[in-house]
Amino acid sequence: MTDDSRFEQQVAQLAERLAANGRMLATAESCTGGWIAKVLTDRAGSSAWFDRGFVTYSNQAKQDMLGVQPATLQRHGAVSRETVLEMAQGAVERSAAQYGVAVSGIAGPGGGTPDKPVGTVWLAWATPDSLEAVCERFDGDREQVRMQTVERALRGLFERL
Repeated sequence: MTDDSRFEQQVAQLAERLAANGRMLATAESCTGGWIAKVLTDRAGSSAWFDRGFVTYSNQAKQDMLGVQPATLQRHGAVSRETVLEMAQGAVERSAAQYGVAVSGIAGPGGGTPDKPVGTVWLAWATPDSLEAVCERFDGDREQVRMQTVERALRGLFERL
């Protein structure tokens, strides 16, 4: 069991910025399985700035819930810049949010390839003015990769607010 209190300060800062501007946030998560939404909603009153979270672990869920194109998944795979950009954009388009964050990666212990080893995570952020993605390579076991992904997703949101 993890101690999510390590995220309290990051979430408090995000909450303050989003609420002050009357903005909403949506998440689109694959490898984190809803962990980002969980730490956001651990904060009382989060419904004032957090609209919804999409947990889209399967490729079909990414298509159905976020509008990720089948051709994107076939051409680039679920763990790719192209896919997380479509996920982040879909989270905003299919919610009341102006900001979105999306993550898709290989948390392990299996599933890695030479091109996309375990710990490879793509993250994307959609804002009213931009759509950006970055690839990270995190070390550690499944739990550590997922925890680092949550932290990086929150930090990226804060940088873009």
